[in-house]
Parts: sequence; C-alpha cells; structure tokens
Amino acid sequence: MPALRVPKREAELAKRKLKKLNLYDGKRRPKREGEFVLLPVIDDPTIHKLGYEVLETELHLRPERQIYRNLESVLAERLTPEELKYLRRYDVVGDIAIVQIPEVLEHRADDIVWGLRKVHPFIRVVARKGFHEGAFRIREYSIIWGEKRLETVHRENGVEIKVDLSKAFFNPRMKGERYRLAGLVRDGERILIPFAGVLPYALVIARYKNVKITAVELNREAYELGLENIKLNRKRLKGEIEFIHGDAFEILPELPTYDRVMSPTPRGVDALALTLSKAGRWLHYYNFVGEADIEEFRERIIDECSLQGKECDVRVKKVSDFKPHVFKVCADVRILG
Repeated sequence: MPALRVPKREAELAKRKLKKLNLYDGKRRPKREGEFVLLPVIDDPTIHKLGYEVLETELHLRPERQIYRNLESVLAERLTPEELKYLRRYDVVGDIAIVQIPEVLEHRADDIVWGLRKVHPFIRVVARKGFHEGAFRIREYSIIWGEKRLETVHRENGVEIKVDLSKAFFNPRMKGERYRLAGLVRDGERILIPFAGVLPYALVIARYKNVKITAVELNREAYELGLENIKLNRKRLKGEIEFIHGDAFEILPELPTYDRVMSPTPRGVDALALTLSKAGRWLHYYNFVGEADIEEFRERIIDECSLQGKECDVRVKKVSDFKPHVFKVCADVRILG
C-alpha cells in the first residue's frame, strides 16, 4: 500500500496536512528510514501531487484496540467516565462505520456518531449492527446516520474489495490474518479457498504472490461481488483467481489436490475432513473454539490426518475474540507425508 517518503524534519507538518486532506491512513504505523519517514496514506491520485516520493510498501497495522482508544479519547469530551465503560468495539468497512450501541447508551447515539466522524472523517454511513441471519451469516443493519446504503469499497492490504453488507458476509478484522497468510505463500503454489465470500483472502494473496487460486462460494450475491472484485483489481494482481459458484461439499470432491488449502470455515460448519483431503502441503483451517478445548481441537486434527494416512504438524493460533473464553482460531497444518 502507498506511503509518502518525507524528510524527517518535515514529517510532522506533512502528517498534519495529510490528515486535513483526509489522505492519512491511520490504520497503519509510520516508519523511520534513516533521515526519512514513511507516512501511510490512502490510495488516492492526490497523493502524487504533494511533492513527495510515493512508495509501495508494507507498514505495520496499528492494533485495533488503539483505534478504539482514539474514539474513547474523543468521546471523553461528551460522555461521563461511567458511560465510556459501556462503549463497544466498532468496525469500519470502506466508508461505513458499524457500531453496537447498548441500551444504556441509547441517549448518547448522536454523540457516538459525532465521535466516529471526528476519528474517521471519511465515513459517509453509520450503521447499527443487528444479528446474523440465514445460512450465509448475513447481519441485519439499521442506518442511523448518513447515506442510505450498505454497499461500499473497502481498501486493505493493497486491494479494493466491493462489499454489500446486506448481501454478503465480510469481516474487516481479519485483514491482518489475510496479510499473514499472503506472507506464508510462495510463488508458483496452487491454492484452494472454499467458503471464499467476496474473495478477500484470494485477492490479498494474488496481490502479492504469483499463484493460481481456485475459490468456491455458494452465496450467489457474494459470488457476483467476487467477480466484480477480480475485475476491480485486475491490474494489481500478480496471481490468477478461478472463481466457482456452488456448494463446497459438492464441488471439492471433484477437484484435485492443491499445495495449500485455506478454509475460512463458517461457524457451525465442519469441513475439516473435506479440506484436509485436498491439501498436499498445507491446510489453514479456521474454527471457533473454547479456550479449554484448543488442545482437543488440535488432537482432533492430528487424528483426522491419521485417518487419511497423513503425518501432520499442527499449530493452533488464536486469531480474534468471539465471546468470553471462545476464540476464532486458525490451525496451521503442515503435511509431512
């Protein structure tokens, strides 16, 4: 993603100017490089007119908690310390902020919107989060401020992802995980991604690596958005993406084995045996697991490897909190033979 290479003595002034122009990417950290500083900026044509060198580079993402604290700090002007305790985490997808407002803060909804707009001046919609519904994990949302839409283009890890939150599931909190997987992949690999959604994993990996990806998605509307995203990013991608519409449990048995399988498995779906059967070297399998059950989950994968005649090394990584004492995890399964 782009950054400006600015002399160290000018960095603070340039940073203030970028923020004023809504060009500064506060989700990434600046980086010192000798007598220069690399300032993270959004991908906008205006950055090429500011008189500084524009580089394509990867800067570390700020922890989500830090961004959340920025909102807490701003709202300290309007909310009492007791009210701030009830403030929930929020997400930003493109120019849409997604919030949860507990009943105790209902009377502060306008103040929360004000705070979000101050921290993220580029947002055009504030939507309130409802419940997941249906087989495709689509949430209900109610728009409480701004334009009456749930469609946007989300930018992360050097790609643009068209999303319609009313039609397809998308989790912006997995951006760091998507970048991690892209770093593990090697050029020339053949990769399979079932449950591919609007293609966030496939796009990020193909952005950085010369690979061939086969992705599968059942939700027709997510599939159509994914096809748009391939076109939207065509000039950015080093790799190729083949996108198949259909049920992974019907399609995968007909496919060959791949070097690497990545399974962003929907909650409540058990695709371990299926995805492992298609993995030649690596499987990255996501699941929701209680803290006390992580070792049991790891042993289950080892047992399944044995059933399929494979020897595996399994490492389970906590990816994000789901609810108290339950985590979204990724099992990185290396197939030894």
